[in-house]
Amino acid sequence: MSTTILIVIGVILVASIKQINEYQRGVKFTLGRYTGIMQPGWRIVVPIFQSHQKIDMRIKAVDVPNQEAITKDNISVSVNAVIYYKIKNAEKAVIEVEDFYYAVSQLAQTTMRNIVGEVNLDELLSQRDAIAEKIRLIVDKATDAWGVEVQSVELKDVTLPEEMKRVIGKQAEAEREKRSVIIKAEGEVMAAENLAKAAKTLAGSQGALHLRTLSTLNDLSSDQSNTVIFAIPIEILRAFEKFGEKKE
Repeated sequence: MSTTILIVIGVILVASIKQINEYQRGVKFTLGRYTGIMQPGWRIVVPIFQSHQKIDMRIKAVDVPNQEAITKDNISVSVNAVIYYKIKNAEKAVIEVEDFYYAVSQLAQTTMRNIVGEVNLDELLSQRDAIAEKIRLIVDKATDAWGVEVQSVELKDVTLPEEMKRVIGKQAEAEREKRSVIIKAEGEVMAAENLAKAAKTLAGSQGALHLRTLSTLNDLSSDQSNTVIFAIPIEILRAFEKFGEKKE
């Protein structure tokens, strides 16, 4: 009889020992009432009278699925994100909310749709980090009562309708052409200014234009296939005129 009792006691004792890992905390209830947090290690939970629930305290990543939303300027977009959070209070995570994982996911989806509706498409595309931080702050504040700390939110992808993609593509192409025309015009202005300076310098130096003409002819003569039509500079004609006046 004593052996049977010892066996029963042994079974009860073994069943009472619960292991809490380093990254976990155990929320203990006694007769249905919260009685404390179980730290990592082997802990005793008396069967029937006590129960416990393990909570993972590590950082969790929740994938927020694609959410259809309309921006402030009435553009339909599809946005998805990932949210990183951790449990900072195991007691609240068990007592204050039924399923904190599901609750955080649903809250993130709703918040993301609301924030997208408050910004224009250009802001959504160019200020993703600022928008993600705004979502994080709102979700973190709302989940504080659940013992949840939201550490970061990342917008993974913003999908536009096909017709809007074509419009943006045309706009980008037009912008590139505009920049190309401006750069070309600026280059032509600079070239014209340099030519004007060169012409002024040649005109101000006697014989400079003649030397420049001879230098150009020398460059052209290197290729025998070139046909050169020689234009006599006015300076040379004026030199002949002066020579004729002196002879008379």
